[in-house]
Amino acid sequence: MEKEALGTIKQSREQVSKKTQFREIAEAIVIALILALVIRTFVLQAFKIPSGSMEDTLLIGDHIIVSKFAYGLQVPKPAVVNIIGVNVPFLETKLIRTWGKINRGDVIVFRFPGDRSKDYIKRVIGLPGDKVELRDKAIYVNNEKWNDPYGVYKGRVLGDDPEKTVNFGPYTVPNGYVFFMGDNRDRSYDSRYWGPVPIYDIKGKAEIIYWAWDKENHWVRLGRIGKLIY
Repeated sequence: MEKEALGTIKQSREQVSKKTQFREIAEAIVIALILALVIRTFVLQAFKIPSGSMEDTLLIGDHIIVSKFAYGLQVPKPAVVNIIGVNVPFLETKLIRTWGKINRGDVIVFRFPGDRSKDYIKRVIGLPGDKVELRDKAIYVNNEKWNDPYGVYKGRVLGDDPEKTVNFGPYTVPNGYVFFMGDNRDRSYDSRYWGPVPIYDIKGKAEIIYWAWDKENHWVRLGRIGKLIY
């Protein structure tokens, strides 16, 4: 009887111990998921470059880290996105400027004004109140030629209104907005076509390339890994 009782107690303790271990593992997983979600929402997020609009700064297949903490707090807010004709509620963030300064030349990820479910990445050209103009492909800000070490010109391939790749404006950026252009000036669909972006729709500043895959050659671009984004 005593042996049976001792065996039952031992079995019971083992079951309690297993339940405790399972609960601890489950709690650790839940905490890790919450931390990952918090970091992705408020601090850092990874993005993959899908197009050549930012060549030669960013190439197709580059994987980058974006600092969502660079310009202030990303505050959650309810939103609606249209998926196949159906409005679906979801949670997005809104940038509240509390620190950091947005500068001309910053490479930034933001929500595309034409479809808020999509993220775009471009370079800041005009700040609120700036007068932006393109004269024979040269950029002028507030009537002064902007030193442009980033722009490349590879020939027009986009559809309508090719004139905007040569001459544009003058255009005054409204308060609370930023004017963007892609570094691949002839092949970038940017603020010249769909207008400025509200500052609250900025998701963060591009900081570093952490992985780079060359799809055409099926190999890693080793020289790009760890490259800071300017």
